[in-house]
Amino acid sequence: MELENWLDKGIDAIILYGPKIIGAILIWIIGSWLIKRIVKVSKHLMENREYDISLTKFLLNFLRYGLKVLLVIVILGTLGVSTASFAAIIAAAGLAIGLALQGSLGNFAGGILLMIFKPIRVGDLIEAQGELGVVEEVQIFNTVIISPENKTIVIPNGALSNGNIVNYSKKGTLRVDLEIGVDYGSDLQKAQEVLIEAITSHPKTLKNPAPTVAVSALADSSVNFVVRPWAKTEDYWDVRFDCLKACKEALDKAGVEIPFPHMVQIRKQ
Repeated sequence: MELENWLDKGIDAIILYGPKIIGAILIWIIGSWLIKRIVKVSKHLMENREYDISLTKFLLNFLRYGLKVLLVIVILGTLGVSTASFAAIIAAAGLAIGLALQGSLGNFAGGILLMIFKPIRVGDLIEAQGELGVVEEVQIFNTVIISPENKTIVIPNGALSNGNIVNYSKKGTLRVDLEIGVDYGSDLQKAQEVLIEAITSHPKTLKNPAPTVAVSALADSSVNFVVRPWAKTEDYWDVRFDCLKACKEALDKAGVEIPFPHMVQIRKQ
């Protein structure tokens, strides 16, 4: 009789839990296959959009393990295990981690946004958070730039992604803005022609867009011209410094005076 009772209980257990176990096994097999497919497709999409390698690996791992956790919860629910407690534990842990790492998570999210939307790239000359420099590396939490003085500047990605970014390298060209004043008695047409010749003769000045030379202001002691040649980003400083020198030399050679303060010495009688 005792053996029959055990056999009956065993048969009842098989009838009760057998379909659930088989269902859980099927869910695990199908779910694992779907996770691999989803991760593979996601990797392909990220590679086509040229996501940063470190960001791609992190997002794929995050997606893979997140889906596996979800799959385990589904399987436990299929076996009749209450998943409410698991969900509560995961939610509480996520809240605690989020509060503890609030600043770091903000920088992490900012890093992901920078790597996805790419407002800046390595090698770009940018101005952000009151700093100017060339981007050396975009990390998960911080961005490293090198200033013109060769200083290493680390900017948190949270502040960088939420603030204004001036990217001088994005378009590949920059306008060089100079202002040069000439004497009120000067021939303005001649001065304009001299300035145009001075900047267009520089080998690194671009022909397109065409440079601009025009009267911009009638100042107290001079007539001011805006002198605006265009240059490639990497040639900006060469064009600026050389054109400023060339304009001064050309005006001197043409006999066009650039006003400057004169000191008058008064002799006592």
